[in-house]
Amino acid sequence: MRAVAWHGKRDVRVDTVADPRIERPNDIVIKVTSTGICGSDLHLYEVLGAFLSEGDILGHEPIGVVEEVGADITNVRPGDRVVIPFNISCGHCWMCKRGLMAQCETTQVRSEGKGAALFGYTRLYGQVPGGQAEYLRVPEAQFGPIVVPEGPSDDRFVYLSDVLPTAWQAVEFAAVPPGGTLAVLGLGPIGDMCTRIASYRGYRVIGVDLVPERLARAHAGGVEAVDLSEHDDVAEWLRELTGGRGPDSVIDAVGMEAHGSPAGKLAQTAAGLLPDALAARFVDKAGVDRLAALHLAIDAVRRGGTISLSGVYGGTADPVPLMVLFDKQIQLRMGQANVKRWVDDILPLLTGDDDPLGVESFATHRMPLDEAPQAYAAFQQKKDGTVKVLLQP
Repeated sequence: MRAVAWHGKRDVRVDTVADPRIERPNDIVIKVTSTGICGSDLHLYEVLGAFLSEGDILGHEPIGVVEEVGADITNVRPGDRVVIPFNISCGHCWMCKRGLMAQCETTQVRSEGKGAALFGYTRLYGQVPGGQAEYLRVPEAQFGPIVVPEGPSDDRFVYLSDVLPTAWQAVEFAAVPPGGTLAVLGLGPIGDMCTRIASYRGYRVIGVDLVPERLARAHAGGVEAVDLSEHDDVAEWLRELTGGRGPDSVIDAVGMEAHGSPAGKLAQTAAGLLPDALAARFVDKAGVDRLAALHLAIDAVRRGGTISLSGVYGGTADPVPLMVLFDKQIQLRMGQANVKRWVDDILPLLTGDDDPLGVESFATHRMPLDEAPQAYAAFQQKKDGTVKVLLQP
C-alpha cells in the first residue's frame, strides 16, 4: 500500500509499504477513504523528530470502510463506514470507565511515562502506524471505531477522529459562563472549530491570530477577529473589548510553536541540531516550548477565569508564571481529547439536514495521498490559505 512516512525534519514521503494485517483477535483493518493532516503533525514535521524513526507512518484522523475483522469483533463488520479516534482506548479499564480515554490503562505507554497510545505519533505514544495511508490496522476495535451513516460525504464525519472532540473538550474545559466571553488564541483547525462550537452555544467569541486568511475565515463565521500583528498589547486590547476585566475564558489552541517566543524558537532549533538520543532528552526535559500564547492567555483572562489548553506542549522545564496564576485565581485545564466521551454529544449535529458547525466546508484543501509532501509544506508555511487538508488515498 501507499503511506505517508517520516524521513527527517521537513521530509515526509509517500512510500510503498506492506499492507497491515490482523494481529490480534480484537483488531480490524479499514480501507481509508479520507484522512486529515493535523496541526500536531506539524510538530513531527518540525520539532519532535528525535522521537520518530525513519519510515514511521504518520496520521491520526482517518475515516474509511471496514475491510477485515478479528475473531473477537462483533460491534462492526466488513462494509461498515467508520471513523477512527486518534487515541487508542479499550473502553473497559478504570480510566475509560471514567471518561478518560486518553489515559487508557490498557494502551498506556508506560515505558515513556505517557498516556494512551496514539496513531502515527512517535515512540512516546506507542509508535503505532498511522492513518495517512491506504489501509490502517485498528487495535482495540471492540471499542474505538465510530460507525457513521452511509450517504453524506466524508467531510460530515471525518473530524470526529480528532478536530471535533478536541475542540469540543477545549470548550467544555473552558467553562464559559452563560452569556460569557471566550477568547480563542490561534485560528488553525482546532481554534477555528472551537470558535464554531462556542458560537453555536451562544457565547461571545473573540478569535486571535496573525494569518489574514484565518482571521477572514473566522470573521465570516461571525467571530470578532483580532489581528495579533496590529496590537502591541493584545491582552490590553482584549480587556478593552470586555469592559476592562478580560474574557471569562481563554483557549490556547496554539501550543509549542507559537510566534513571538524567540527563546523557545532558539531551543527548538538547537534541539534539531543534536543527535536524536540527545535531542530527545533535551526536548523532553528542557524548556523548549514557545510560550507566547500561554503567557498571553494568562495575562488576558479575567481574574477568576479559566484557561483551556488544547495546543500541544512538550518541555517540562518551561517557565510558567505560577504566582500570576495563583494571584488571579485562574483555573487551568488541559489534556488530550477523550474522543469517545464526546461523540454522543457531537454526532447529532452531523446527522441532521443542516450543518451548524460548517463541517462540509471546513477543509480548505483536498489532495491525493501522493501529494502529501506538498500539503505538509503548504500547511507548515501557512501558504495558499491552508487551514485544513484532507488527503484522499
